[in-house]
Amino acid sequence: MINIQKDPALLGEVAADQFVKAAKAAISKNGKFVVALTGGSSPVMLYQLLGNEPYRSQVDWDKVVVFWGDERWVPLDNDQSNAGMAHANLLDHVPIPENKIYPMWAAGITPEARAAEYEGFLKKELGAQGQFDLILLGMGDDGHCASLFPGTEVLKEKDKWVEGYFLKSKDIHRITLTAPLINKAREIIFFVFGENKSSALYEVLEGERNPNQYPSQMIKPENGSLTWLVDEAAASKLSQS
Repeated sequence: MINIQKDPALLGEVAADQFVKAAKAAISKNGKFVVALTGGSSPVMLYQLLGNEPYRSQVDWDKVVVFWGDERWVPLDNDQSNAGMAHANLLDHVPIPENKIYPMWAAGITPEARAAEYEGFLKKELGAQGQFDLILLGMGDDGHCASLFPGTEVLKEKDKWVEGYFLKSKDIHRITLTAPLINKAREIIFFVFGENKSSALYEVLEGERNPNQYPSQMIKPENGSLTWLVDEAAASKLSQS
């Protein structure tokens, strides 16, 4: 489903409503809500909404379990940290148990070793099935999502749930959930804002299939729902806009 709104503020409200709905459903059914957060600028407004009323009191935060879709290999106090951004805008403002927040970065370990460790955390919380209740994703102007970048080896991964690797084009180590795990989720929400994303969004949604060049094309939930929350600027090249 593609949900086009005039501006990011309206999309933030739509996303907050969907987040609350997903949390209530998962907690009612399973006693917990397992979510993977995303980084970048796109979800900041969502996180700020969730951390304040009227949304804050609508979520039973002590039953929420937090993972991330990907991370730059930097400490949480680095301004490039996805986890650091989420803490500043949401997690520091809601009562989620500290032992239920799983940042990808950790000191004293390689990204590759941490990826294997992180997969263990996922299996503890998700079980062998590996189904998130909700995964939030952004999309870059090159069509990447999470740390699934064009032309990288991680796009070929079939078995691992998490991969750590060095991204030459950005000169930094990354750790990411893989496409097979992401596609197990009950619900996936993409945030895409801005005219600079319009060409990539068109290619991902309406262009020829080429996931090696536009990795976001790989995201097709096996049994879950996929929602694209986009503003008018990002949607400007779509035929349905």
